[in-house]
Parts: sequence; structure tokens; C-alpha cells
Amino acid sequence: MELDPRTDSSPFNESDEAEQAPAGATEPSRDVRIRHLQRVPLFSGFNEKELRRVAELARIVDVPAGTAVTQIGEPGNSFFVIIDGTVAVRTPVGTGAQLHPGEFFGEMSLLDGEPRSATIVATTDLRLLVVDRSHFWRLLDETPDLIRGMLTILSRRVRRLEQTVHAILHGTNPT
Repeated sequence: MELDPRTDSSPFNESDEAEQAPAGATEPSRDVRIRHLQRVPLFSGFNEKELRRVAELARIVDVPAGTAVTQIGEPGNSFFVIIDGTVAVRTPVGTGAQLHPGEFFGEMSLLDGEPRSATIVATTDLRLLVVDRSHFWRLLDETPDLIRGMLTILSRRVRRLEQTVHAILHGTNPT
């Protein structure tokens, strides 16, 4: 299921002065869009100008629990960062880890052009930051720190997969 921009909730375009920035955040922004992004570890170290650029290229979408956000084998046209909520990752091997606020998914299809490698299902109500294909590469070009963060996380995911495959082949419990 690719999300339909005509039906998405878009708090990025609303003012919400009642919402407060998280404890420890430096100089909370007056812009609700920026305050959402300040809560996402992938964007830690971004200044307000960089966060504003991410906000300009993205949208926020609310997704009800039980919704399949992506389907394995379907084309992928969006990259997602979880702002609030939890998702379950289902691959051909079975149900994998859950992803939580600050984690992301959907990047592989945008990076390599291949169909989705996993089905992602909302296990709770979600608030997602969505970057569509048309903005993804521009965002990466303009924010090198985002590339570094994504590469680090992708490397960790590959290592976990290698450990799991090794454990399956050798009949041990992956750590």
C-alpha cells in the first residue's frame, strides 16, 4: 500500500503551539514540523535550517494500527521514518523485528529500484515522516549527515542478517 497524499493527515502544515519539545532538546522550534523531526534520532545533529529542508521535502502521515504500509514484492516509491508508534517487519523468512520511533524503512527500494523486500504492518497507530522518490535523492544530496546515519544503520542490519543466517546454518541461537 503506497499512501495516498490526498487522504494523508498532514500535521506538517498545521500549527500546534500546545505540543512541547522533548526534554533535552536544544532550543525547541516554534514550528511543529521541526519539533517532530527533533524527536527522530536519525536527524540528531541537524540544525533548524537542515530540519526545515527535510520538512519541506517530506510529509507526515497518520496510519491506523493493522494497516500494511508496504507489501513485499510491490514497487516502492516512498521512504518512511517512524515518528510515533510501532511496526512489525515481515520478510520471506518470517516475522522479524519490530521498528520503533526514530527507525526507518522503505529505503532499499528507493536505493536499488527493486520491489519491496518486506511487508511492514502498523502494530499501533503510527505517525510517519514520508519522503517520496521524487524528493529522496535531493534530500540525500542536501544532507550528507543523513547518508552517514542511514549507511550506519543499514550496515548494522546486514550484520544482524549475517548473524541470523550463520545461526540457522549452524543450529545455534543468534545473539
